[in-house]
Amino acid sequence: MLSSALVGDGFDRLPQREPEKELLRFTTAGSVDDGKSTLIGRLLHDAKGVYEDQLASVKESRINRSSGPIDFSLLTDGLRAEREQGITIDVAYRYFATAQRKFIIADTPGHEQYTRNMATGASTASLAVILVDGTKGLLTQTRRHSYIASLLGIPNVLAAINKMDLLGYEEDVFLRLQDEFLALTQRLGIRAVLCVPVSALKGDNIVDRSRNMAWYSGPTLLEHLETLPIQSHSSVNSIRFPVQYVIRPDATFRGFAGQVAGGVIRPGDTVMALPSRRTTRVESIVSFAGELQEALPAQSITLKLEDEIDLSRGDMLVSLDGPPSASAHFSAAVVWLNETPLQLSRAYLAKHTTRQVKAKVTRIQYRVDVNTMNHEPAQELGMNGIAVVELETSGPLFFDSYQLSRTTGSFILVDPVSNATVGAGMIREDLSRPRYAGGEEENETSEVGREAVTLRERIGRHGHRPAIFLIPDRDSLAESADRALFERGFETVLLYGDGFSPQSLAASLNLLWTAGLVVLLMSDEMPRETRRPLAALAGDSLFDFSGNEPSLSREGVLAQILSYAESLRVRKVPETLRKAD
Repeated sequence: MLSSALVGDGFDRLPQREPEKELLRFTTAGSVDDGKSTLIGRLLHDAKGVYEDQLASVKESRINRSSGPIDFSLLTDGLRAEREQGITIDVAYRYFATAQRKFIIADTPGHEQYTRNMATGASTASLAVILVDGTKGLLTQTRRHSYIASLLGIPNVLAAINKMDLLGYEEDVFLRLQDEFLALTQRLGIRAVLCVPVSALKGDNIVDRSRNMAWYSGPTLLEHLETLPIQSHSSVNSIRFPVQYVIRPDATFRGFAGQVAGGVIRPGDTVMALPSRRTTRVESIVSFAGELQEALPAQSITLKLEDEIDLSRGDMLVSLDGPPSASAHFSAAVVWLNETPLQLSRAYLAKHTTRQVKAKVTRIQYRVDVNTMNHEPAQELGMNGIAVVELETSGPLFFDSYQLSRTTGSFILVDPVSNATVGAGMIREDLSRPRYAGGEEENETSEVGREAVTLRERIGRHGHRPAIFLIPDRDSLAESADRALFERGFETVLLYGDGFSPQSLAASLNLLWTAGLVVLLMSDEMPRETRRPLAALAGDSLFDFSGNEPSLSREGVLAQILSYAESLRVRKVPETLRKAD
Protein backbone atom coordinates (compact mmCIF):
# COMPACT_ATOMS: atom_id res chain seq x y z
CA MET A 1 0.00 0.00 0.00
CA LEU A 2 1.02 3.65 -0.24
CA SER A 3 1.70 3.86 3.46
CA SER A 4 4.30 1.10 3.33
CA ALA A 5 5.99 2.34 0.16
CA LEU A 6 7.87 5.01 2.09
CA VAL A 7 9.36 2.44 4.46
CA GLY A 8 9.85 -0.57 2.24
CA ASP A 9 10.92 0.89 -1.09
CA GLY A 10 14.48 2.07 -0.61
CA PHE A 11 14.09 4.05 2.59
CA ASP A 12 17.86 4.47 2.81
CA ARG A 13 17.85 6.21 -0.59
CA LEU A 14 14.99 8.60 0.33
CA PRO A 15 17.20 11.59 1.35
CA GLN A 16 18.88 11.56 -2.08
CA ARG A 17 15.51 11.46 -3.88
CA GLU A 18 13.84 14.06 -1.65
CA PRO A 19 14.92 17.25 -3.51
CA GLU A 20 13.60 15.82 -6.81
CA LYS A 21 10.03 15.42 -5.56
CA GLU A 22 7.22 17.87 -6.19
CA LEU A 23 5.94 19.82 -3.21
CA LEU A 24 2.19 20.10 -2.65
CA ARG A 25 0.93 22.67 -0.18
CA PHE A 26 -2.61 22.09 1.03
CA THR A 27 -4.87 23.41 3.75
CA THR A 28 -7.68 21.94 5.82
CA ALA A 29 -10.81 23.77 6.91
CA GLY A 30 -14.25 23.06 8.29
CA SER A 31 -16.53 23.68 11.24
CA VAL A 32 -15.65 23.04 14.86
CA ASP A 33 -15.46 19.33 15.74
CA ASP A 34 -15.66 18.21 12.12
CA GLY A 35 -12.45 16.29 12.76
CA LYS A 36 -9.81 18.31 10.91
CA SER A 37 -6.99 17.71 13.36
CA THR A 38 -7.98 14.06 13.74
CA LEU A 39 -7.93 13.60 9.98
CA ILE A 40 -4.47 15.17 9.61
CA GLY A 41 -3.18 13.20 12.59
CA ARG A 42 -4.52 9.98 11.07
CA LEU A 43 -2.95 10.89 7.69
CA LEU A 44 0.46 11.53 9.31
CA HIS A 45 0.23 8.35 11.36
CA ASP A 46 -0.85 6.01 8.58
CA ALA A 47 1.60 7.51 6.08
CA LYS A 48 4.48 6.99 8.56
CA GLY A 49 4.97 10.73 8.98
CA VAL A 50 5.15 10.77 12.80
CA TYR A 51 8.32 10.27 14.84
CA GLU A 52 8.26 7.58 17.50
CA ASP A 53 8.83 10.04 20.36
CA GLN A 54 5.89 12.17 19.15
CA LEU A 55 3.67 9.10 19.05
CA ALA A 56 4.78 7.99 22.50
CA SER A 57 4.08 11.48 23.90
CA VAL A 58 0.54 11.45 22.48
CA LYS A 59 -0.16 7.97 23.84
CA GLU A 60 0.94 9.06 27.32
CA SER A 61 -0.95 12.38 27.23
CA ARG A 62 -3.50 12.92 30.00
CA ILE A 63 -5.61 15.02 27.62
CA ASN A 64 -6.40 12.06 25.38
CA ARG A 65 -10.05 12.58 24.38
CA SER A 66 -10.32 9.55 22.11
CA SER A 67 -11.91 6.26 23.07
CA GLY A 68 -9.04 4.49 21.30
CA PRO A 69 -5.38 4.19 22.26
CA ILE A 70 -4.39 7.31 20.25
CA ASP A 71 -5.96 10.76 20.04
CA PHE A 72 -4.80 11.69 16.55
CA SER A 73 -5.79 15.35 16.95
CA LEU A 74 -2.96 15.83 19.47
CA LEU A 75 -0.46 15.30 16.67
CA THR A 76 -1.43 18.68 15.19
CA ASP A 77 -2.98 20.75 18.02
CA GLY A 78 0.33 22.06 19.32
CA LEU A 79 -0.69 24.95 21.57
CA ARG A 80 -1.48 24.19 25.19
CA ALA A 81 -4.80 26.06 24.93
CA GLU A 82 -5.70 23.96 21.90
CA ARG A 83 -5.06 20.70 23.72
CA GLU A 84 -7.01 21.78 26.78
CA GLN A 85 -10.02 23.11 24.84
CA GLY A 86 -9.98 20.45 22.15
CA ILE A 87 -10.06 23.00 19.32
CA THR A 88 -7.60 24.40 16.79
CA ILE A 89 -6.79 28.09 17.39
CA ASP A 90 -3.66 28.87 15.39
CA VAL A 91 -2.57 27.55 11.99
CA ALA A 92 -0.57 24.35 12.53
CA TYR A 93 1.93 23.58 9.77
CA ARG A 94 3.11 20.01 9.33
CA TYR A 95 5.52 18.44 6.86
CA PHE A 96 5.61 14.87 5.64
CA ALA A 97 6.64 12.94 2.54
CA THR A 98 5.79 9.76 0.69
CA ALA A 99 7.65 8.01 -2.08
CA GLN A 100 5.81 10.18 -4.63
CA ARG A 101 5.68 13.69 -3.13
CA LYS A 102 6.51 16.10 -0.33
CA PHE A 103 3.67 17.84 1.48
CA ILE A 104 3.15 20.90 3.69
CA ILE A 105 -0.18 20.93 5.54
CA ALA A 106 -1.78 24.03 7.01
CA ASP A 107 -4.34 22.84 9.58
CA THR A 108 -6.54 25.91 10.07
CA PRO A 109 -9.10 26.79 12.76
CA GLY A 110 -12.80 26.14 12.38
CA HIS A 111 -14.12 28.88 14.69
CA GLU A 112 -15.64 31.91 12.97
CA GLN A 113 -13.44 34.29 15.00
CA TYR A 114 -10.35 32.68 13.47
CA THR A 115 -11.41 33.17 9.83
CA ARG A 116 -8.32 35.37 9.31
CA ASN A 117 -6.12 32.42 10.32
CA MET A 118 -7.83 30.25 7.72
CA ALA A 119 -7.16 32.88 5.04
CA THR A 120 -3.50 33.04 6.11
CA GLY A 121 -3.03 29.28 5.97
CA ALA A 122 -4.75 28.97 2.60
CA SER A 123 -2.92 31.81 0.85
CA THR A 124 -0.20 29.57 -0.65
CA ALA A 125 -2.19 26.33 -0.96
CA SER A 126 -2.81 24.43 -4.19
CA LEU A 127 -5.58 22.34 -2.60
CA ALA A 128 -8.17 22.92 0.12
CA VAL A 129 -9.43 19.91 2.06
CA ILE A 130 -12.81 20.98 3.48
CA LEU A 131 -14.30 18.62 6.04
CA VAL A 132 -18.03 18.04 6.23
CA ASP A 133 -19.41 16.29 9.31
CA GLY A 134 -21.67 13.66 7.79
CA THR A 135 -23.91 13.69 10.86
CA LYS A 136 -24.55 17.46 10.53
CA GLY A 137 -24.28 18.16 6.80
CA LEU A 138 -23.16 21.43 5.24
CA LEU A 139 -22.94 24.17 7.88
CA THR A 140 -22.33 27.91 7.82
CA GLN A 141 -18.57 27.45 8.21
CA THR A 142 -18.56 25.00 5.29
CA ARG A 143 -19.95 27.75 3.07
CA ARG A 144 -17.63 30.33 4.63
CA HIS A 145 -14.48 28.29 4.03
CA SER A 146 -15.57 27.29 0.52
CA TYR A 147 -16.07 30.97 -0.29
CA ILE A 148 -12.62 31.88 1.09
CA ALA A 149 -11.09 29.06 -0.96
CA SER A 150 -12.67 30.50 -4.11
CA LEU A 151 -11.68 34.04 -3.12
CA LEU A 152 -8.04 33.01 -2.63
CA GLY A 153 -8.00 31.29 -6.00
CA ILE A 154 -7.25 27.80 -4.68
CA PRO A 155 -7.58 25.73 -7.86
CA ASN A 156 -8.61 22.41 -6.28
CA VAL A 157 -11.01 21.48 -3.49
CA LEU A 158 -11.49 18.09 -1.84
CA ALA A 159 -14.56 17.62 0.33
CA ALA A 160 -13.92 14.95 2.96
CA ILE A 161 -17.33 13.70 4.10
CA ASN A 162 -16.25 12.60 7.58
CA LYS A 163 -17.71 10.39 10.32
CA MET A 164 -19.11 7.86 7.87
CA ASP A 165 -18.65 5.24 10.62
CA LEU A 166 -21.40 6.99 12.65
CA LEU A 167 -23.69 6.82 9.61
CA GLY A 168 -23.31 3.11 9.05
CA TYR A 169 -21.22 3.82 5.94
CA GLU A 170 -24.44 4.53 4.00
CA GLU A 171 -23.88 5.42 0.34
CA ASP A 172 -27.11 7.42 0.08
CA VAL A 173 -25.97 9.87 2.78
CA PHE A 174 -22.66 10.44 0.99
CA LEU A 175 -24.33 10.97 -2.39
CA ARG A 176 -26.77 13.50 -0.92
CA LEU A 177 -23.98 15.52 0.73
CA GLN A 178 -21.86 15.26 -2.40
CA ASP A 179 -24.67 16.77 -4.50
CA GLU A 180 -25.11 19.62 -2.01
CA PHE A 181 -21.40 20.40 -1.93
CA LEU A 182 -21.03 20.28 -5.73
CA ALA A 183 -23.95 22.70 -6.05
CA LEU A 184 -22.22 25.07 -3.61
CA THR A 185 -18.85 24.97 -5.37
CA GLN A 186 -20.47 25.38 -8.78
CA ARG A 187 -22.13 28.56 -7.52
CA LEU A 188 -18.72 29.79 -6.30
CA GLY A 189 -17.01 28.96 -9.58
CA ILE A 190 -14.79 26.21 -8.16
CA ARG A 191 -14.51 23.59 -10.88
CA ALA A 192 -11.91 21.03 -9.75
CA VAL A 193 -13.82 19.33 -6.92
CA LEU A 194 -13.64 15.80 -5.50
CA CYS A 195 -15.76 14.34 -2.69
CA VAL A 196 -14.39 11.42 -0.65
CA PRO A 197 -16.29 9.50 2.10
CA VAL A 198 -13.95 9.05 5.08
CA SER A 199 -13.75 8.20 8.74
CA ALA A 200 -10.78 10.03 10.24
CA LEU A 201 -11.17 8.15 13.52
CA LYS A 202 -11.26 4.68 11.95
CA GLY A 203 -8.92 5.44 9.04
CA ASP A 204 -11.39 4.68 6.23
CA ASN A 205 -10.23 6.08 2.85
CA ILE A 206 -7.51 8.22 4.42
CA VAL A 207 -4.46 6.20 3.33
CA ASP A 208 -5.89 2.71 2.97
CA ARG A 209 -9.02 1.96 0.99
CA SER A 210 -12.06 1.26 3.18
CA ARG A 211 -13.54 -2.25 3.26
CA ASN A 212 -16.68 -0.75 4.77
CA MET A 213 -17.42 1.35 1.69
CA ALA A 214 -16.89 -1.01 -1.24
CA TRP A 215 -19.43 1.07 -3.16
CA TYR A 216 -16.90 3.94 -3.40
CA SER A 217 -14.49 3.50 -6.32
CA GLY A 218 -12.69 6.87 -6.25
CA PRO A 219 -9.24 7.64 -4.81
CA THR A 220 -8.43 7.75 -1.12
CA LEU A 221 -7.33 11.05 0.38
CA LEU A 222 -3.62 10.23 0.06
CA GLU A 223 -4.01 8.83 -3.44
CA HIS A 224 -5.56 12.14 -4.53
CA LEU A 225 -2.81 14.12 -2.80
CA GLU A 226 -0.14 12.11 -4.60
CA THR A 227 -1.66 12.29 -8.09
CA LEU A 228 -3.26 15.77 -8.18
CA PRO A 229 -1.65 17.93 -10.92
CA ILE A 230 0.09 20.84 -9.21
CA GLN A 231 -0.77 24.10 -10.95
CA SER A 232 1.43 27.15 -10.94
CA HIS A 233 0.25 30.06 -8.77
CA SER A 234 0.65 32.26 -11.84
CA SER A 235 -0.74 32.00 -15.33
CA VAL A 236 1.35 35.00 -16.43
CA ASN A 237 4.04 33.82 -18.84
CA SER A 238 5.68 37.25 -19.18
CA ILE A 239 8.68 38.16 -17.04
CA ARG A 240 8.01 39.54 -13.57
CA PHE A 241 11.11 40.17 -11.44
CA PRO A 242 10.66 42.42 -8.37
CA VAL A 243 14.04 43.77 -7.28
CA GLN A 244 14.71 42.92 -3.66
CA TYR A 245 18.32 43.99 -3.22
CA VAL A 246 21.13 45.63 -5.21
CA ILE A 247 24.38 43.69 -4.91
CA ARG A 248 27.63 45.52 -5.56
CA PRO A 249 30.58 43.76 -3.86
CA ASP A 250 33.13 45.71 -5.93
CA ALA A 251 33.40 48.06 -8.89
CA THR A 252 33.27 45.19 -11.41
CA PHE A 253 29.90 43.70 -10.48
CA ARG A 254 26.43 45.18 -10.11
CA GLY A 255 23.55 42.73 -9.79
CA PHE A 256 19.92 42.79 -8.79
CA ALA A 257 18.72 40.06 -6.44
CA GLY A 258 15.16 38.84 -6.13
CA GLN A 259 12.72 36.01 -6.74
CA VAL A 260 11.20 35.34 -10.15
CA ALA A 261 7.46 36.12 -9.88
CA GLY A 262 6.48 35.20 -13.44
CA GLY A 263 7.81 33.94 -16.74
CA VAL A 264 11.16 32.35 -17.57
CA ILE A 265 14.25 34.56 -17.68
CA ARG A 266 17.19 33.73 -19.96
CA PRO A 267 20.44 35.57 -20.81
CA GLY A 268 19.82 37.87 -23.75
CA ASP A 269 16.17 38.59 -22.88
CA THR A 270 15.06 42.19 -23.34
CA VAL A 271 13.46 43.60 -20.19
CA MET A 272 11.92 46.91 -19.16
CA ALA A 273 12.47 48.52 -15.77
CA LEU A 274 9.46 49.92 -13.93
CA PRO A 275 8.74 52.70 -13.09
CA SER A 276 11.48 54.29 -15.29
CA ARG A 277 10.43 52.25 -18.41
CA ARG A 278 14.05 52.04 -19.54
CA THR A 279 14.95 48.91 -21.48
CA THR A 280 18.02 46.71 -21.36
CA ARG A 281 19.03 43.06 -21.78
CA VAL A 282 19.90 40.34 -19.31
CA GLU A 283 23.63 39.74 -19.47
CA SER A 284 23.79 36.79 -17.05
CA ILE A 285 21.87 34.96 -14.34
CA VAL A 286 23.87 34.30 -11.18
CA SER A 287 22.97 31.88 -8.38
CA PHE A 288 24.72 30.25 -5.45
CA ALA A 289 25.50 27.27 -7.71
CA GLY A 290 26.98 29.46 -10.47
CA GLU A 291 25.61 30.99 -13.67
CA LEU A 292 22.29 29.66 -15.01
CA GLN A 293 20.92 29.34 -18.53
CA GLU A 294 17.39 30.09 -17.33
CA ALA A 295 15.51 31.07 -14.17
CA LEU A 296 12.02 29.77 -13.39
CA PRO A 297 9.18 31.18 -11.25
CA ALA A 298 9.84 31.09 -7.47
CA GLN A 299 13.59 30.77 -8.09
CA SER A 300 15.83 33.21 -6.16
CA ILE A 301 18.55 34.63 -8.39
CA THR A 302 20.72 37.66 -9.17
CA LEU A 303 20.47 39.33 -12.57
CA LYS A 304 23.34 41.19 -14.21
CA LEU A 305 22.19 43.62 -16.90
CA GLU A 306 24.02 44.84 -20.00
CA ASP A 307 23.36 48.54 -19.28
CA GLU A 308 23.86 50.66 -16.18
CA ILE A 309 20.27 51.67 -15.37
CA ASP A 310 18.91 53.05 -12.14
CA LEU A 311 17.16 50.27 -10.18
CA SER A 312 16.46 49.90 -6.48
CA ARG A 313 14.38 47.80 -4.10
CA GLY A 314 10.72 47.85 -5.10
CA ASP A 315 11.33 48.35 -8.82
CA MET A 316 10.41 45.56 -11.23
CA LEU A 317 11.89 44.11 -14.42
CA VAL A 318 9.21 42.95 -16.88
CA SER A 319 8.74 41.78 -20.47
CA LEU A 320 8.15 44.36 -23.15
CA ASP A 321 5.36 42.34 -24.76
CA GLY A 322 3.34 41.67 -21.60
CA PRO A 323 3.88 44.33 -18.93
CA PRO A 324 1.76 44.43 -15.77
CA SER A 325 -0.56 47.24 -14.82
CA ALA A 326 1.22 50.21 -13.25
CA SER A 327 -1.34 52.08 -11.20
CA ALA A 328 -1.96 53.90 -7.94
CA HIS A 329 -5.75 53.38 -8.08
CA PHE A 330 -7.21 49.87 -8.10
CA SER A 331 -9.88 47.67 -6.57
CA ALA A 332 -9.21 44.63 -4.39
CA ALA A 333 -10.89 42.06 -2.20
CA VAL A 334 -9.65 42.51 1.37
CA VAL A 335 -9.74 40.18 4.37
CA TRP A 336 -9.47 42.27 7.54
CA LEU A 337 -7.17 40.77 10.18
CA ASN A 338 -7.18 43.32 13.00
CA GLU A 339 -9.46 44.13 15.93
CA THR A 340 -9.45 47.82 14.95
CA PRO A 341 -11.84 48.11 11.98
CA LEU A 342 -10.74 49.29 8.56
CA GLN A 343 -11.49 52.99 8.28
CA LEU A 344 -11.93 54.99 5.10
CA SER A 345 -9.15 57.46 4.22
CA ARG A 346 -6.94 56.30 7.10
CA ALA A 347 -3.26 55.97 6.11
CA TYR A 348 -1.85 52.45 5.92
CA LEU A 349 1.26 50.96 4.38
CA ALA A 350 0.75 48.62 1.42
CA LYS A 351 3.45 45.98 0.92
CA HIS A 352 3.31 44.48 -2.56
CA THR A 353 6.09 42.14 -3.77
CA THR A 354 9.19 44.11 -2.69
CA ARG A 355 7.55 47.53 -2.94
CA GLN A 356 6.12 49.53 -0.03
CA VAL A 357 3.92 52.61 -0.45
CA LYS A 358 1.41 54.59 1.59
CA ALA A 359 -2.20 53.57 0.91
CA LYS A 360 -5.72 54.49 1.87
CA VAL A 361 -9.07 52.86 1.23
CA THR A 362 -11.24 55.44 -0.50
CA ARG A 363 -14.42 53.40 -0.84
CA ILE A 364 -15.91 50.09 0.26
CA GLN A 365 -17.84 48.85 -2.78
CA TYR A 366 -19.55 46.16 -0.70
CA ARG A 367 -19.01 43.82 2.22
CA VAL A 368 -19.55 40.11 1.65
CA ASP A 369 -21.80 38.12 3.96
CA VAL A 370 -20.01 34.81 3.45
CA ASN A 371 -22.84 32.94 5.15
CA THR A 372 -25.33 33.97 2.45
CA MET A 373 -22.91 35.28 -0.26
CA ASN A 374 -24.93 38.53 -0.29
CA HIS A 375 -23.28 41.91 -0.91
CA GLU A 376 -23.95 44.56 1.73
CA PRO A 377 -23.15 48.30 1.89
CA ALA A 378 -20.56 49.24 4.52
CA GLN A 379 -18.52 52.19 5.79
CA GLU A 380 -16.05 50.13 7.80
CA LEU A 381 -14.84 46.54 7.98
CA GLY A 382 -14.40 44.61 11.22
CA MET A 383 -12.04 41.76 12.06
CA ASN A 384 -12.56 38.63 9.90
CA GLY A 385 -14.67 40.70 7.50
CA ILE A 386 -14.31 40.43 3.73
CA ALA A 387 -15.06 43.29 1.34
CA VAL A 388 -14.29 44.62 -2.12
CA VAL A 389 -12.71 48.05 -1.77
CA GLU A 390 -11.05 50.78 -3.82
CA LEU A 391 -7.55 51.93 -2.85
CA GLU A 392 -5.24 54.80 -3.71
CA THR A 393 -1.49 54.61 -3.11
CA SER A 394 1.23 57.26 -2.91
CA GLY A 395 3.10 55.64 -5.79
CA PRO A 396 2.22 53.12 -8.49
CA LEU A 397 2.21 49.38 -7.87
CA PHE A 398 3.14 46.99 -10.68
CA PHE A 399 0.55 44.24 -10.59
CA ASP A 400 -1.50 41.63 -12.39
CA SER A 401 -4.97 40.65 -11.22
CA TYR A 402 -4.96 38.04 -8.46
CA GLN A 403 -6.78 35.67 -10.79
CA LEU A 404 -3.71 35.67 -13.04
CA SER A 405 -0.98 35.72 -10.40
CA ARG A 406 -1.12 35.24 -6.66
CA THR A 407 2.37 36.77 -6.33
CA THR A 408 1.93 40.04 -8.23
CA GLY A 409 -1.80 40.22 -7.48
CA SER A 410 -1.62 40.18 -3.66
CA PHE A 411 -0.56 42.65 -0.99
CA ILE A 412 -0.82 43.26 2.74
CA LEU A 413 -1.86 46.38 4.63
CA VAL A 414 0.20 47.39 7.67
CA ASP A 415 -0.63 49.86 10.45
CA PRO A 416 2.24 52.41 10.31
CA VAL A 417 2.00 53.09 14.06
CA SER A 418 1.88 49.56 15.52
CA ASN A 419 3.51 47.82 12.52
CA ALA A 420 0.77 45.18 12.76
CA THR A 421 -0.48 43.47 9.61
CA VAL A 422 -4.12 44.53 9.48
CA GLY A 423 -5.36 43.31 6.08
CA ALA A 424 -4.63 40.96 3.21
CA GLY A 425 -5.65 42.04 -0.28
CA MET A 426 -6.24 40.42 -3.67
CA ILE A 427 -6.16 42.88 -6.58
CA ARG A 428 -9.11 42.76 -8.96
CA GLU A 429 -8.69 45.54 -11.52
CA ASP A 430 -6.88 48.76 -12.40
CA LEU A 431 -9.17 51.80 -11.88
CA SER A 432 -6.79 54.46 -13.18
CA ARG A 433 -7.67 54.15 -16.88
CA PRO A 434 -10.69 55.92 -18.35
CA ARG A 435 -13.78 53.71 -18.47
CA TYR A 436 -17.24 54.04 -19.93
CA ALA A 437 -20.62 53.01 -18.56
CA GLY A 438 -20.33 49.46 -19.83
CA GLY A 439 -17.14 48.89 -17.86
CA GLU A 440 -14.63 48.39 -20.72
CA GLU A 441 -11.44 50.42 -21.06
CA GLU A 442 -11.13 53.01 -23.80
CA ASN A 443 -8.93 51.72 -26.61
CA GLU A 444 -6.12 54.28 -26.89
CA THR A 445 -3.75 52.29 -29.09
CA SER A 446 -5.06 53.45 -32.47
CA GLU A 447 -2.69 55.58 -34.54
CA VAL A 448 -5.36 56.78 -36.97
CA GLY A 449 -7.68 58.37 -34.42
CA ARG A 450 -11.42 58.44 -35.08
CA GLU A 451 -11.13 56.52 -38.38
CA ALA A 452 -10.33 53.21 -36.60
CA VAL A 453 -13.20 51.33 -34.95
CA THR A 454 -12.36 50.89 -31.27
CA LEU A 455 -13.15 47.95 -29.02
CA ARG A 456 -15.34 50.30 -26.98
CA GLU A 457 -17.49 51.02 -30.02
CA ARG A 458 -17.83 47.33 -30.87
CA ILE A 459 -18.91 46.55 -27.31
CA GLY A 460 -21.44 49.37 -27.49
CA ARG A 461 -22.93 47.83 -30.64
CA HIS A 462 -22.86 44.21 -29.45
CA GLY A 463 -24.23 45.04 -25.99
CA HIS A 464 -21.70 42.75 -24.27
CA ARG A 465 -18.00 42.50 -23.49
CA PRO A 466 -15.79 39.91 -25.21
CA ALA A 467 -15.07 36.63 -23.43
CA ILE A 468 -13.55 33.18 -23.94
CA PHE A 469 -15.33 30.02 -22.79
CA LEU A 470 -13.33 26.77 -22.68
CA ILE A 471 -15.88 24.00 -23.18
CA PRO A 472 -15.32 20.20 -23.15
CA ASP A 473 -15.79 18.30 -26.40
CA ARG A 474 -18.69 16.08 -25.32
CA ASP A 475 -22.45 15.75 -25.76
CA SER A 476 -22.57 18.60 -28.34
CA LEU A 477 -22.27 20.98 -25.35
CA ALA A 478 -20.42 23.71 -27.25
CA GLU A 479 -22.91 23.66 -30.14
CA SER A 480 -25.84 23.94 -27.71
CA ALA A 481 -24.17 26.81 -25.87
CA ASP A 482 -23.47 28.55 -29.17
CA ARG A 483 -27.13 28.27 -30.20
CA ALA A 484 -28.45 29.38 -26.79
CA LEU A 485 -26.15 32.43 -26.63
CA PHE A 486 -26.90 33.39 -30.24
CA GLU A 487 -30.63 33.30 -29.54
CA ARG A 488 -30.07 35.57 -26.53
CA GLY A 489 -28.40 38.21 -28.69
CA PHE A 490 -24.71 37.43 -28.12
CA GLU A 491 -22.23 37.69 -31.00
CA THR A 492 -20.47 34.30 -30.81
CA VAL A 493 -17.84 32.25 -32.62
CA LEU A 494 -17.34 28.50 -32.15
CA LEU A 495 -13.75 27.24 -32.48
CA TYR A 496 -12.32 23.74 -32.33
CA GLY A 497 -9.12 24.22 -30.34
CA ASP A 498 -7.47 20.97 -31.33
CA GLY A 499 -7.09 22.18 -34.91
CA PHE A 500 -4.72 25.07 -34.05
CA SER A 501 -1.10 25.34 -33.02
CA PRO A 502 -0.57 27.37 -29.80
CA GLN A 503 0.77 30.31 -31.85
CA SER A 504 -2.05 30.37 -34.41
CA LEU A 505 -4.66 29.90 -31.70
CA ALA A 506 -3.33 32.88 -29.74
CA ALA A 507 -3.28 35.03 -32.88
CA SER A 508 -6.83 34.03 -33.83
CA LEU A 509 -8.18 34.71 -30.35
CA ASN A 510 -6.53 38.14 -30.30
CA LEU A 511 -8.36 39.06 -33.50
CA LEU A 512 -11.68 37.75 -32.22
CA TRP A 513 -11.20 39.56 -28.91
CA THR A 514 -10.52 42.83 -30.75
CA ALA A 515 -13.80 42.27 -32.58
CA GLY A 516 -15.59 42.08 -29.23
CA LEU A 517 -16.91 38.54 -29.74
CA VAL A 518 -17.77 35.76 -27.30
CA VAL A 519 -15.54 32.81 -28.26
CA LEU A 520 -16.60 29.25 -27.47
CA LEU A 521 -13.38 27.25 -27.64
CA MET A 522 -14.03 23.51 -27.68
CA SER A 523 -11.14 21.43 -26.31
CA ASP A 524 -10.85 18.64 -23.77
CA GLU A 525 -7.13 18.85 -23.03
CA MET A 526 -5.33 22.15 -23.36
CA PRO A 527 -1.62 22.36 -22.39
CA ARG A 528 -0.63 24.89 -19.76
CA GLU A 529 1.55 26.82 -22.23
CA THR A 530 -1.53 27.28 -24.44
CA ARG A 531 -3.84 28.20 -21.56
CA ARG A 532 -1.60 30.95 -20.13
CA PRO A 533 -1.89 33.37 -23.09
CA LEU A 534 -5.67 32.98 -22.92
CA ALA A 535 -5.68 34.03 -19.27
CA ALA A 536 -3.38 36.97 -20.05
CA LEU A 537 -5.71 38.09 -22.85
CA ALA A 538 -9.11 37.59 -21.23
CA GLY A 539 -8.39 37.97 -17.50
CA ASP A 540 -11.66 37.73 -15.55
CA SER A 541 -13.52 37.03 -18.81
CA LEU A 542 -11.95 33.58 -19.29
CA PHE A 543 -14.42 30.91 -18.16
CA ASP A 544 -12.92 27.42 -18.04
CA PHE A 545 -15.41 24.54 -18.12
CA SER A 546 -12.97 22.06 -19.68
CA GLY A 547 -12.09 20.54 -16.30
CA ASN A 548 -15.67 19.70 -15.31
CA GLU A 549 -16.20 16.17 -14.07
CA PRO A 550 -18.25 14.04 -16.50
CA SER A 551 -20.61 13.30 -13.59
CA LEU A 552 -21.85 16.91 -13.66
CA SER A 553 -25.02 17.15 -15.70
CA ARG A 554 -24.89 18.63 -19.19
CA GLU A 555 -27.84 20.89 -18.37
CA GLY A 556 -26.09 22.17 -15.24
CA VAL A 557 -22.95 23.13 -17.16
CA LEU A 558 -25.01 24.82 -19.89
CA ALA A 559 -26.95 26.81 -17.29
CA GLN A 560 -23.68 27.96 -15.72
CA ILE A 561 -22.33 29.08 -19.11
CA LEU A 562 -25.47 31.14 -19.73
CA SER A 563 -25.26 32.64 -16.26
CA TYR A 564 -21.66 33.79 -16.76
CA ALA A 565 -22.54 35.15 -20.20
CA GLU A 566 -25.26 37.35 -18.68
CA SER A 567 -22.59 39.04 -16.53
CA LEU A 568 -20.96 40.26 -19.77
CA ARG A 569 -23.90 42.41 -20.83
CA VAL A 570 -23.55 46.18 -20.99
CA ARG A 571 -25.95 48.95 -21.93
CA LYS A 572 -26.23 48.92 -25.71
CA VAL A 573 -25.44 52.30 -27.24
CA PRO A 574 -28.13 53.46 -29.73
CA GLU A 575 -26.99 54.05 -33.32
CA THR A 576 -27.90 57.73 -33.21
CA LEU A 577 -25.73 58.33 -30.15
CA ARG A 578 -22.81 56.49 -31.73
CA LYS A 579 -23.03 58.69 -34.81
CA ALA A 580 -23.33 61.84 -32.71
CA ASP A 581 -20.30 60.79 -30.70
